[in-house]
Amino acid sequence: MNNLGSKLFGLLVIVLLGALLYFTVFSDGLGKAPDVTVKNPQGQSINLSQPKKPVLVNFWATSCPGCIAEMPHLAQMKNALGDRFELVAVSMQYDPADQVQKFIETNPYPFIFVKDSDGKIAQAFGEVLLTPTSFLIAPNGNIVYRQVGEVQFDLVTERIKQMSPQL
Repeated sequence: MNNLGSKLFGLLVIVLLGALLYFTVFSDGLGKAPDVTVKNPQGQSINLSQPKKPVLVNFWATSCPGCIAEMPHLAQMKNALGDRFELVAVSMQYDPADQVQKFIETNPYPFIFVKDSDGKIAQAFGEVLLTPTSFLIAPNGNIVYRQVGEVQFDLVTERIKQMSPQL
């Protein structure tokens, strides 16, 4: 009887882990993206709650070693996937504007940089405080991936490819 109980418990743990994985990674169960609009370098507006293609929003700071370390990898992903998605790097409110500008000028990465000077973007995404924190938004406006810490590049790349097969 004890052996059967152990097997049932093990099965329950596997089912719960599978459900957790599904709901945090593969489902649209992370909610809708907030109604935030950003501009790309060409001056076109992107409404994050209704994007035309997937959007990866990455909150970062110049004082965050993990953020700085993942920037070249984000650039590689953007270069590899091109126009299949947008990448928006949001600098935190506490990050001095001159430091952010110097970083951007020194590192001309191929994505959109936005300064969250009043903290409203971080607030709209659920009070983001830790960096890096990233959100992948599907074209229907659903948040399909959320990560506190460095991006899981293989997973995010596959999700972007799934959401934009025609490009």
